[in-house]
Amino acid sequence: MKNTKVKAQQSHPDAPPPWFEVGDNRLRLIREPTDRLAALTDLLAAADKSLKLFFYMFEDDGLGERILALLIAACQRGVAVEMMVDSFGSNGTPQKFFDPFIEAGGKFAIFSPGFSTSYFVRNHQKMVIADDRTALIGGFNIANEYFNLQQPDSDGHPSDNSWEDLGLAIEGPEVANLASYYRVLSNWVQQRNGDMRSLRKMVRHWDPGEGQFRWLLGGPSNRISRWAAAIKKDLEMGSRLDLVTAYFSPGQGLLRRIGGLSKRGGTSRLMLPGKTDNGATIGASRLLYGYLLKRRARIFEYQPRRLHTKLVIVDDAVYIGSANFDLRSLFINVEMMLRIDDAGFADHARTVIDMLEEKGERITPELHRSRRTFLNRLRWTLSYFLVNTLDYRITRRFNFGSGNRPSE
Repeated sequence: MKNTKVKAQQSHPDAPPPWFEVGDNRLRLIREPTDRLAALTDLLAAADKSLKLFFYMFEDDGLGERILALLIAACQRGVAVEMMVDSFGSNGTPQKFFDPFIEAGGKFAIFSPGFSTSYFVRNHQKMVIADDRTALIGGFNIANEYFNLQQPDSDGHPSDNSWEDLGLAIEGPEVANLASYYRVLSNWVQQRNGDMRSLRKMVRHWDPGEGQFRWLLGGPSNRISRWAAAIKKDLEMGSRLDLVTAYFSPGQGLLRRIGGLSKRGGTSRLMLPGKTDNGATIGASRLLYGYLLKRRARIFEYQPRRLHTKLVIVDDAVYIGSANFDLRSLFINVEMMLRIDDAGFADHARTVIDMLEEKGERITPELHRSRRTFLNRLRWTLSYFLVNTLDYRITRRFNFGSGNRPSE
């Protein structure tokens, strides 16, 4: 296994995150919202041949207007620009918002428009590809709150509705494989949009590649997604798990493997939300805490802001992309997770979780027992069922609460 080469981190506190060399590619984890925004806008402004974008949510707010203007400018300088969005995730944005982009020559499509029996299959991916050589992936959508750009409250204080998120910038030949997938997806949307049988076939036949980089696709299936199957296999053989996710409500198979890793002497660290706009998702996670705590897993709830990061590290394997650790991402939604097998990069990715841990609340068995009242257990059970069945934007409308006591 190759070790990562890394450029020296600049000592200045405002220095951008470092680039890593893995194989013939350069990688950069980008946590800070200002750095992610700069990476995104620079990518769009520098493209000279092509741009390919997919986002679950594309809001018509200040950030959406800024990104759309950059896409229109790219069209005007001769760049071939294509963008797709999910019909449900972006349903609050009127079609006319995208008209100037289309009029400038941009190619625009909506994943699975219209209502059908497959309506709750969502394309949850987020990606930007420039010139088939540079890409930006992660958990963030195009909306103000993913880049800490919200307006202050009535007292002038910063809004607390921002999301803690993570992006991965990639430069090099590996991006061509992501671009190949984008063309496959685009062809499906243009020719077979809404046909779930052909979508399942597309997901099943996608080749993720071999070696240090694997683009693991998931989608509607009665089997666990390929990215989750890879994590399951890594957990069976692994000795260390570090996981950050916005929504944690896996099935029994993955849960047993996490518990088994800890029980046989390995270490498991889970960073989960302490704040959210969707109380049901926290309740669903807390339903599972008792099982994991008995198996010596270390659980933290992140406190400063809403957690949206998707990052899984098992030994030397790093998974990053769009998928949460719940049944919707495991079996239903179209998701992409990149698996990177590199010891040095895995060590660096763990430093991101270390920083989150500093601002997380440790969930001890005593704290969990104090929360585990009969009423809370009832809430958590109902929450687990709902968040694993309905889209996140629906379940957030149900206010079951997370079961915190007033002092917590």
